[in-house]
Amino acid sequence: MEAKIEVRHLTKRFGPVTAVDDVTFAVGRGEVLGFLGPNGAGKSTTMKMVTGFLAPTRGTAAICGLDIIAQPIAAKRHVGYLPEGAPAYPDMTPAGFLTFVARIRGFDGAEAKRRIALAVERTALSSVMQQPIETLSKGFKRRVGLAQALLHDPEVLVLDEPTDGLDPNQKHEVRNLITALAPEKAIVISTHILEEVDAVCTRAIVIAGGKVLIDDTPGKFAARSRLHNSVRLMLADPAIDARTALLRLPGVAAIEFIEDGEGKALLVVPQEGRAIIAEVTDLVRTAGWPVAALRVERGKLDDVFRDITMKAA
Repeated sequence: MEAKIEVRHLTKRFGPVTAVDDVTFAVGRGEVLGFLGPNGAGKSTTMKMVTGFLAPTRGTAAICGLDIIAQPIAAKRHVGYLPEGAPAYPDMTPAGFLTFVARIRGFDGAEAKRRIALAVERTALSSVMQQPIETLSKGFKRRVGLAQALLHDPEVLVLDEPTDGLDPNQKHEVRNLITALAPEKAIVISTHILEEVDAVCTRAIVIAGGKVLIDDTPGKFAARSRLHNSVRLMLADPAIDARTALLRLPGVAAIEFIEDGEGKALLVVPQEGRAIIAEVTDLVRTAGWPVAALRVERGKLDDVFRDITMKAA
């Protein structure tokens, strides 16, 4: 797969503080990379260097084969960037701001109008196009920022917290848009919201203390969870004591009692993520236990994230 984004040994120091420490990764066309980390991990600093808004102390970044420092104008033609906070001129309207961006990008006349109309449609901005940006909600400001990033139809999208401030419906719309754009682009989403990974990402990097701690697919990321392949068992008769028999099964590490919105249940935790659903199902059938619910649990991303980042702290 041809890399559209190439980052090699990217490092940024602010005096004695190393904000980004020897970060290396590549993103190809069709990939959506979730760039994850706690606040202060170095996510936004990395994105600013990748897009040429901040010079690295050491290392390089290239967009579509063009060095972002040596060939900044050429490289930036290929990238759409939604910065942290979605900065824009507050006294402009979205209509004026997007017209301004179109002209900077080299579009005018009918072509500029066509591109603005498409960006507005994709980001559902039509209802606020004539309002001053400073009067817009945080969610609409994010969408104005996203529209300007999409306007020139770039091969690369770098989106810093793209759903920050959006309501659930708006988040759904933006995620659908990212999914629709993904086959033709290389996309990086910087976020601390783990649900973004499940929703749209094909790959995830976790960064903490400026260092890359993990680079893997969301599925393999989740499989690192202690609860991956656990079996949730809810019996119709709560008087049945199933714990002892379940603990005797090969591959079972522990039995936990849980109670949530679905009710009370047993969580059968496997040893090292082993698949134990067949053994649990056979036991339930043999014992004749009345079952209200039985399912395999996927590993919890937040557990893995917390474990990895806390160890790095």
